[in-house]
Amino acid sequence: MSKSVMTNDGELILDSDKLSYHMERVNAWEAGERIAPVSVDMALTRACGSMCSFCYAMVQEPQNRHGIKTDHALHLLDDFAEIGVKAVSLVSDGESTLSKAYVPFIEHAADLGIDIGNATNGWLFGPEKSERVLPHMKWIRFTVAAGTPSRYAEIMYKGKEHTEVFDKAMANISHAVAFKKKHNLEVTIGIQMVLMPEFVDEIIPFAQLGLDLGVDYAVIKHCSDDENDTLGVDYSKYASMYDLLKEAEEMTTDKTKIVIKWDKMDADGEHSYNRFYGPAFLLQISGSGLVAPSGMFFNARHSKLHIGDFTTERFIDLFNSDRYWRAMNYIASPDFDAKSHMGSLSIAHYVSTALDNHVRGIKKITSKKGEKPLHVNFL
Repeated sequence: MSKSVMTNDGELILDSDKLSYHMERVNAWEAGERIAPVSVDMALTRACGSMCSFCYAMVQEPQNRHGIKTDHALHLLDDFAEIGVKAVSLVSDGESTLSKAYVPFIEHAADLGIDIGNATNGWLFGPEKSERVLPHMKWIRFTVAAGTPSRYAEIMYKGKEHTEVFDKAMANISHAVAFKKKHNLEVTIGIQMVLMPEFVDEIIPFAQLGLDLGVDYAVIKHCSDDENDTLGVDYSKYASMYDLLKEAEEMTTDKTKIVIKWDKMDADGEHSYNRFYGPAFLLQISGSGLVAPSGMFFNARHSKLHIGDFTTERFIDLFNSDRYWRAMNYIASPDFDAKSHMGSLSIAHYVSTALDNHVRGIKKITSKKGEKPLHVNFL
């Protein structure tokens, strides 16, 4: 099945990696050099107004939820620019639009030439905020758990019956789409459904909602779980939904692409690699300030992989520290077993799979020529 789709703005890769466009970093890593991540996934707070039943952050130990101070956030970007980080995605374990640092962070990133993307529930992404940040962003993706208001409220708002949250989100998404069109912005706007087996009845309504909103794409993806199966995702049930998923995919129009993350959907909650190479290229940082190789390790039971806190130490010092490289070297060593020591389908899954295949000679990463895909710096 296709790993990419063509939108009106260009090729969009959602079900694979983009390492072939960063061969200088791949070659340096393979030569044993200490490389900066190409991209960093992070949040500006751990707080979130929604209570999504599928949220991986729910299984991570509660940490500081007060958010990142603006000066710390801007210093972090300065450090990213100095070491060569190319892109930042505001996703991780919190709703970054709640942070006072949100708008200044995006504006400063743009000034530094760092690409920015954001995943959000959209509840606080009103016209004033969206019009300030959309011109500076490469993409924004709204979490939309279901295509119908009642199920959306049930899944994202802990079973509460009222649907004002759905109405607010749809109004804000519609405004963003209209603002992009009016000002001919390059930002890609999408919505995403995290599919758990019990949400099967919302697959087609979600796809239809994407068409109705006029977003660039609507993507349906798997649900990640931790190594203890805390969320209880039954991955064996995904196969029974394939006909509906294909039906949704065929609803694609010239304006809106319906995308299924088939690669992860087919994985049955497993990954092929034992060594976890991906975080060297795609690092995650918690909205608490915690720096760890991956969100899979934010919980205190993985404290030996906790590198530090960028609100108490400058990130560039953490990056240059022995702690950073001990953590990276450990998860890439035979002493670490990714199949038993971490959860399923991390954000660095595609990158880790590609690097593992490269190292083992199964499929070498080679430089790609020609026009680059959208969001090339977001691995």
